[in-house]
Amino acid sequence: MSNLVSISSTALYTAFVLYLIATLFFGATIRDKRTADMSKKSISGVIGITLTIIGFLAQVVYFISRWIAGGHAPVSNMFEFVTFLGMTLVFAFILIYFIYRLSVLGLFALPIALLIIAYGSMFPKEISPLVPSLQSNWLFIHVITVSIAQGILAISFVAGLIYLILKVDQKKITLKNILLEIVIFLLVTGLGFSVITTIFASMDYEAIFQTPEGLEMDYHMPAISGPKGAELVDSDKMEPLFSAPTWFQGEAAPRKLNTLIWSFIAGTVLYGFIRLLTRKRVGARVQPWLRKISPQLVDEVMYRSVAIGFPVFTLGGLIFAAIWAQIAWDRFWGWDPKEVWALITWFFYAAFLHLRLSRGWHGEKSAWLAVIGFAIIMFNIIVVNLVLAGLHSYA
Repeated sequence: MSNLVSISSTALYTAFVLYLIATLFFGATIRDKRTADMSKKSISGVIGITLTIIGFLAQVVYFISRWIAGGHAPVSNMFEFVTFLGMTLVFAFILIYFIYRLSVLGLFALPIALLIIAYGSMFPKEISPLVPSLQSNWLFIHVITVSIAQGILAISFVAGLIYLILKVDQKKITLKNILLEIVIFLLVTGLGFSVITTIFASMDYEAIFQTPEGLEMDYHMPAISGPKGAELVDSDKMEPLFSAPTWFQGEAAPRKLNTLIWSFIAGTVLYGFIRLLTRKRVGARVQPWLRKISPQLVDEVMYRSVAIGFPVFTLGGLIFAAIWAQIAWDRFWGWDPKEVWALITWFFYAAFLHLRLSRGWHGEKSAWLAVIGFAIIMFNIIVVNLVLAGLHSYA
C-alpha cells in the first residue's frame, strides 16, 4: 500500500509540473506585435497540448493507484475531491481543444486547474477508512459525475473570462473593468492561499489553543482570528488580534476564518506585486495579447460548455445525489446547505440557458453569467464544505 501511495503522490506532482510547463507553451501561442512566425505558434500549441495530455495521464495514474491503495474511489475528502476536480477541468479542456483548436484556452484553463490542485493539496492527504454514510457506490457515482460536470462548466468560466478581457473597454475606469479586475484579484487570492500555506508548512508552524470546553485547536498559521475565549498554550506564538464571530459556524471555524484572512493578505500582496510589474490593471495588460482571438468562437465555447455541463450536473448533482441521500439518510431531500447550494447552482445554469436561447443573451451578458456561475461553484466547494455546518461536513 505504501508503494501505491508513493506512486500516487509522484504522479500527481508530475501532472502538476507538466501542466505548469504546458501553460508556458500555450502562452507562446499568443501572437503579439513581436511575434509573426505562425509556424512557431503551431509548434508551441502542439507541445502545449501534448504535455497537457501526458500530465492528464499522470493524474489518471494518481487516481487509479490511490483508488487501489484505499480500496475506494478517491473522492471522499477535500484533498481527493478537489484534485479530482482539477483533473476533470483538464479533461474538459482537452476535449474542447480538439473540437475548436483554441490554444488560448490552455493559457487560462491550466492555471485555474493548477490553482484548484494546489488548493486541494493543502488538505490532509492520508487515506482514511470511510464513515458508514459514505460506504455506498452511489456516493462515488454522485461525486464523480458532479465533478465532471463542474470541470466542464469551469471551461465556460475560462471562455467567459477571455471574452470579457477581449471586449470590456480597458482605456477608462468603468464598473465593468473594476468587476473584471476583482475577478482576477480573487484568482490571485487563490494563488495566495497556496503560497502562504506552503510557506508556513515549510516552517512547521503550529500554535495550539485550549478552548473553554477543554478542547485543543491547532493553528498552522499565526492567529489573526482566534477561538473565542480560548487560551494560547504556546506563549512564544502570536496572540490573536480578535476572536472569530459566533455566526461563523462549522468545524474549526475560527481556524478556517484565520486561513481565509491570510489568503486575502497573501493575495493582496501578490496582486500588488503584479501591478507594480505591469503598471496597469491586469486585464488592461493582457487585453492586447488576445486581439487575434475570435470573440464569436470564444462565445461558442462558453455556450457549448454549459450546454454539455448542465445536463451532466443535473444527473450527478440532483438525481444521483437524491438516490444516495435516500440510501444514507432515508430521505432524498433535507435542505442541507450542500443540497440547497447544489439546487441554486442548477437553477442558475438553467437560467443561463433560458436567457441565452430565448432572450438572446449572447456575448458579454453570457460571459458575466459564466463568471457568476463559477463563483457559485467555488462558493459551494469552499464555503459550504468548510464553513457551513451540515451533513456534508465530513469533507
